Amino acid sequence: MIDLTQKTALVTGAGSLANGMGNGKATALRLAEAGAAICALDRDLKAAEETCRLIQDAGGTAIAVEADVTDEAQIKSAVQHCIEAFGKIDILQNNVGILRTGGAQDTTVEDWNLLAEVNLKAVFLPTKSLLPHFVENGGGVITNVSSIAGRQYLGAPYIAYNTTKGAIVSYTRNLAAEMAPHGIRANAILPGFVDTPMARDSIIQNAENPEQIDWDELDRRRAGRIPLGRVGTPWDIADTALYLASDLASYVTGTEIIVDGGVSCRV
Repeated sequence: MIDLTQKTALVTGAGSLANGMGNGKATALRLAEAGAAICALDRDLKAAEETCRLIQDAGGTAIAVEADVTDEAQIKSAVQHCIEAFGKIDILQNNVGILRTGGAQDTTVEDWNLLAEVNLKAVFLPTKSLLPHFVENGGGVITNVSSIAGRQYLGAPYIAYNTTKGAIVSYTRNLAAEMAPHGIRANAILPGFVDTPMARDSIIQNAENPEQIDWDELDRRRAGRIPLGRVGTPWDIADTALYLASDLASYVTGTEIIVDGGVSCRV
């Protein structure tokens, strides 16, 4: 059993749309189950507070922090608040990302800039703000959520999203190599098709008749593309994040773990 008692984790994107279960929320809950104190950061304070309520109801420790991951001043303040609350931070879990449809010809400059702004700053700013603390303490763990779409085309036109997710892999590798002498590990998780509120919201936003979406049929079609025969859940991502945050992964850095049910080996 993984034991994270005496550890503190800052989890960005720890809330979820409509009280659903996203990757960040599931990861915050999983880390808390292992004993970590959680700083649940989200731009939606109520969503972060809901995550904290679930953690506290289960006997864990958590505080909610409101911050926009694209705002350096807000992130610096949030990091300092978490350190003051718990004395230290040991684990940084970067989950925030947004999605927009668009191929090479029809992606707008506005969407391109927006995805670059959000998806890249979402890993860069929290990491930059925490690194001095990690260096001073002699180590830390950073896990960034990317996507298998950052490695290969999956049949849908999301070129700006896919590009930013690929950039996160490169950033993580460079970060790991540079910071390894300080005892800091950095890795990326690459999810495949995962059923999250954000994924469903994207489908709704791009549907001609959202009210006519047959979710069961959609899940069956998606599962048909996956060798393991099912769509992933946020808990699949959370369990991987738990492993990477733990001492079981003490010799793992600068790499990516693909969590996609085998999609990458079939495409």
